[in-house]
Amino acid sequence: MAVKIRLKRMGQKKAPFYRIVVSDSRSPRDGRFIEEIGTYDPTKDPSVFNINEEVAKKWLSNGAQPTETVGKLFKNAGITK
Repeated sequence: MAVKIRLKRMGQKKAPFYRIVVSDSRSPRDGRFIEEIGTYDPTKDPSVFNINEEVAKKWLSNGAQPTETVGKLFKNAGITK
């Protein structure tokens, strides 16, 4: 089972809000997920994100692959493998 760390879109039209979740790569974008590890709000200036670092590092060490956008958020937060 390939596990991804990716964004789950929430919010209304033209007002996106995202949750950073760990999910199976075969599940749909807003479908089932294993665990929620943070949030990301791009509508604020500057954009706001909160990530539970301990849980994120645990999933990265277990082999979960972040998507491109989540990888950038991790880099800004100082989270590495």
